[in-house]
Amino acid sequence: MKPNLPVAVIVVALALGLLFAGLLARTHLNGTASVVDRFETVLLDLRIALVGPRRPPEEVVIVAIDDTTLDSVGPYPLPRDRLADLIARIRQAGARALAVDILLFGSSEDDKDRSLAEAMAELPSVTAGAAQMEEENAPSTALPVVRTMLAPAPAVAETTSVGLANIVTDIGGTPRHVPMLFMSPQGLQPSFSLLAAGKFQGKAATVTGKGLRFGPRTVPLDLGWHLALNYFGPSGSIATISAGELLSASSDRDNLLAGRMVVLGVTATAVGDRFSTPFDPVMPGVEIQATAIANLLDGKPLVRDAQTRMLDSAAALVLTLLGMLAVILLPLAPASVFYLLLLAGWLGICAALFPKGLWLNGALPYAASLPPVVGLIITRQIADRIQSRRHLRAQEALGRFQSPRLAQRIAQDPSFLTVPREQVAAILFVDLSGYTRLSERLGPARTRDFLKEFHTLVVNVVTGDDGLVLDFMGDGAMLGFGIPDADRQDPLKALRCAFHLNREISAWLRTSDRAEVVTEVRVGAHTGRVVLSRLGHDSQQQIAATGDCVNVASRLLEVAKNRSASVVLSADLIRAAEAVTDGKIERPRLETVEIRGRRQQMDVALWNDDETVAALQEHG
Repeated sequence: MKPNLPVAVIVVALALGLLFAGLLARTHLNGTASVVDRFETVLLDLRIALVGPRRPPEEVVIVAIDDTTLDSVGPYPLPRDRLADLIARIRQAGARALAVDILLFGSSEDDKDRSLAEAMAELPSVTAGAAQMEEENAPSTALPVVRTMLAPAPAVAETTSVGLANIVTDIGGTPRHVPMLFMSPQGLQPSFSLLAAGKFQGKAATVTGKGLRFGPRTVPLDLGWHLALNYFGPSGSIATISAGELLSASSDRDNLLAGRMVVLGVTATAVGDRFSTPFDPVMPGVEIQATAIANLLDGKPLVRDAQTRMLDSAAALVLTLLGMLAVILLPLAPASVFYLLLLAGWLGICAALFPKGLWLNGALPYAASLPPVVGLIITRQIADRIQSRRHLRAQEALGRFQSPRLAQRIAQDPSFLTVPREQVAAILFVDLSGYTRLSERLGPARTRDFLKEFHTLVVNVVTGDDGLVLDFMGDGAMLGFGIPDADRQDPLKALRCAFHLNREISAWLRTSDRAEVVTEVRVGAHTGRVVLSRLGHDSQQQIAATGDCVNVASRLLEVAKNRSASVVLSADLIRAAEAVTDGKIERPRLETVEIRGRRQQMDVALWNDDETVAALQEHG
C-alpha cells in the first residue's frame, strides 16, 4: 500500500498524534483528573447498568438510624447514652464487629460519653473520623494529605479505633473511590472501611505495593491506595435493619446480626450525607461505607490499578497509531470504517471484561485517537483535493498534447496501451495544397496563426463526428475513428467526416485571402486493422496507430493529388459504411489504383468539391 500523503506530512502527523495521545496517557497514568473522566463515568455507568445489581456478601449488615428510629427514640443526634444502648443491643445480637459511621465530635456529659465508650469497648469496633485535605487540587487518586483531623470525643477514642471516613467523588458527585490510607502529620492513617474490615477479619490488612493483603487474598487498589467501588445495586441492596426496630423489646431480627459486620449509620431524611450512585440518585453515606467494607471482605472491588491504567494507555497509543496509519494507507471510506471498528472493538473489550470486575477506561482511547485521526482525515481530504486539482490540470494539459479522449483514458488507466493492442479502425488524412508557398509569403508568426486556425477547425469537425486527432503534421492531420474503442458506426462516421472536412476547410479558405495560394483540400480515408501502442522512448511517448491501414490512408492523398480529387475513400471503407446504413453510397468515380510502396492494387472512390456537396446532402 502506497501512502496517500507526502512523507514529511506523515512524519509530522504521526509525531503530533502520538505526542497528543502520549500526553493524555501520561495524565491517565498519573491519576490526574481531566475532561476524559467525565465521558468515562458515563461509559462506566452504562457498563454497570448492563451488568445490573449484584448480590452483596451476607457478612455485612447496616443498622440504620432512620425516620422510624427518630420517631420512636427522639430527634437527631441521639443522646450518647441511647446510642450506647443501641450498640449494646447490637453486641447482644451477636455482631462480630461494629463500624460506627457517625461523627462523634466533641464531648457530651461525662457519664453519657463514658457509657458510650464502655459499650463500644465490649466488641471490636471502629468509629468514623473526618479530615480536611492539604491539597484540594491534588489528583483524585493520589495519597490524600491531611491538613487537620476531626476525631471523636477523647473518652470514645480511647476505647475504639478511629478511621477516616473521607471518600472521593467524581465531578458529578458520585463516589468512585474510597482512600484506604491518608498521610497526616502523625503519619499514615487508615480509613474507616479498612479498619472495619480488619476488625471483622480479626487482624489488620497488610499494605503492599499492589494492594491490601488479607491472609492469602490480595485486594487490588488504584493509585494512592484507593479502592475502586463496585456497587451492589440501589439503596437497600445491602441488608438493612432499622435501629428503632432493633431497640424494640419485641424485635425478632437479632439473628440477622449474629456473626456479621455491622455498620451503624444515619439514613433519616434530611440527616446525614447523601450521594448519587449509578443505581440510585440518593444513597446514604453509610451505605457507601458499607459497600467499601463489603468490597474488602468479598475481595471483589473494581480492578482499577497501575496495570489496568497501563493497558488503557497502551490501547490509546495503539488505536491512535493504527487509526492514523489506516488514514495514511487506505482510501478514506475503508480507513474510517476500520477506525470505527477499532473503537467499537475496544468498547467491546471493556464491556466483556467488566463483569469480571476489570475496569478499563473506555473513553481514553477515544479521546486520545479521535483528534489526531480526524485531523489527519481533514488533512488527507485537503491533500486529495489539491492532488485532484493537480491531476485535473495535468489531464487538461495532457489533453492539449493528446486527444482529450485519450488523455482521459490515460488518466483513468495509467497502464493503458503499455501492451500494444490490435483492432479495427478507420483512418483519415487531410492536407492542404499550396501550404509551402503560403508559409513563405506569411512568415513564421503568421504561418503559426494560420496553422492554429486550421488545426482548430479540424478538431471541431472531427470531434463533432465522434472521431479524434492522432497527430498534426504541419498543414495536415491524421484522424482516427474507433480509437480507443471500436464501434460498428466508425466507418460511416469516418465517411461523413471526410466530406465535412472538405466542406468546412474549403469554406474557411474562401473567406480569407489565402485561397489564392492554398487552392485545394485533400482527404484520404481507409479502414482496416491497426496496432495501437505507445511509441517513443520510455521517458517520452505518444499514442500511435500503425499498420497497413495507416499507410494506405496516407497514400490516398497522393491518389487525390494525381487524379485532381478532393476526397478519396477506399472501397473497403465504403462497404463497411454501407453495412451500417440502409442505402447504397453513390460513387461518382470508382477506380482501381496503384498504391505507392504496396504491391496489391485497390479500388477507391473519388469525389471533387462539387460532388462532396452532393454527397453531404445525401449522407451528411
